Amino acid sequence: MSYSVGSPLDTDLEFTASELAGALGDSVTVLPLLVALGATTSVSLPHVLVGFGVFQIIWGIYYGLPLSVEPMKALVGLAIVGTLTYAELAAAGLVAGGVLLTVGRLGLVGRLQRVVGEPVIRGVQLAVALLLLEAAVDLSLANVPIAVAGLAVVGLLALVGYRQASVLVVLGLGGIAAVVTAGVPTPAVPALTVFPAGGPSVSAAALEGTVAQLGMTLGNAAIATALLCGDLYDRDVSPDTLATSMGVTCLTAIPVGGVPMCHGSGGLAGKYAFGARTGGANVLLGIGYLALAVVAGGALLTAFPLAVLGALLVVVALELGRAAFEPVADARSLAVVAGVGVVGLAINVGVAFALGTVVFWVLSRQRE
Repeated sequence: MSYSVGSPLDTDLEFTASELAGALGDSVTVLPLLVALGATTSVSLPHVLVGFGVFQIIWGIYYGLPLSVEPMKALVGLAIVGTLTYAELAAAGLVAGGVLLTVGRLGLVGRLQRVVGEPVIRGVQLAVALLLLEAAVDLSLANVPIAVAGLAVVGLLALVGYRQASVLVVLGLGGIAAVVTAGVPTPAVPALTVFPAGGPSVSAAALEGTVAQLGMTLGNAAIATALLCGDLYDRDVSPDTLATSMGVTCLTAIPVGGVPMCHGSGGLAGKYAFGARTGGANVLLGIGYLALAVVAGGALLTAFPLAVLGALLVVVALELGRAAFEPVADARSLAVVAGVGVVGLAINVGVAFALGTVVFWVLSRQRE
């Protein structure tokens, strides 16, 4: 049974079990980072979840596709390890948002796509897949028996033809375990306020983080995501439009307690892998994030066994890795894809993006 409504881009929004499963498949790439951020910084997790909920709904309806709305991983990762304070994280996100809005409106990302070359973008996809797989291993090591049990459930349900349902079952079991550990949470609506209290703080660390993030965002969240929209959904979405919507998201959410957010090929692949085909998945996930926001002030999310999310993250990583290699045919392109992926895993996705672009340009000149 499903319910459909028209979206602004003439694509129906469906609300089915598959859309719900796809929505939850995307959450496995987001929730671990958000929980870690809330636990290690002064960020208000309820306010962050409100931002994610609102913009999941907005962009799901606008695009009519299950586009991912996820944390800017480079910036959030630097905040989690203590390199950036919350004030510096906010400043970096605002600068990144301003740059993305500007280049998107000027149509510069599309020009960059033509210069960079498809193998480089496929390599960025592979790098993100490898990073997600690495994160899955790290999360799983926190509780190996639970991670193995989660993978066993996913594998068993996939074998009998219910891979989409596996995410619902595994996340449901994890939620039950969290309630048993932390107790039933008391709902509380987040207060309307502005974070951080002292305002954003521009620093050298914030600007360095912004440069690294923009390299990753332009390669993965704009260009690679636009490419994946065509691969998975047969939809022509401009990377400039994606850059613009990411800029709007950051500039709007951060002043009221949100964190830097972007689209991403990993989250889009995650939604597809678990069955999402329309923006209805975003609406369902957005409602879920808003519901979590009223209980996230307690210990519920902290008590959630992250090893369970690690098991599901493996599925997402494999789907994105497959999408990176599948359309590539010649040996040179395969070498570029693999090289960018490995450098992105070992060093930084932004560095891999830049080096890959240079290598692709040199190879292209040799062919001429």
